Amino acid sequence: MGYYRIALVFAVVAVLGLLLGVFVFLHPASTIEIQRKFYLKINWKIEPVSMPKEIRNTKVMGLLLILVSFSLLVYLLL
Repeated sequence: MGYYRIALVFAVVAVLGLLLGVFVFLHPASTIEIQRKFYLKINWKIEPVSMPKEIRNTKVMGLLLILVSFSLLVYLLL
């Protein structure tokens, strides 16, 4: 029974990772703004040097998150 609970937790994490990855990929500017607002709350101010590069890198991170999450789901289903 313990294995199935752990597998369920990993499956939930993988699905949440997929959803987050899709959001980050489709809305990179919103993702950057959410990060900036978070850092302002903890008394840090961050500004990208180049917004086009930051958007490109954010999209790449979203794709990587999708890939890792999808790989985890495939591993769990095999």
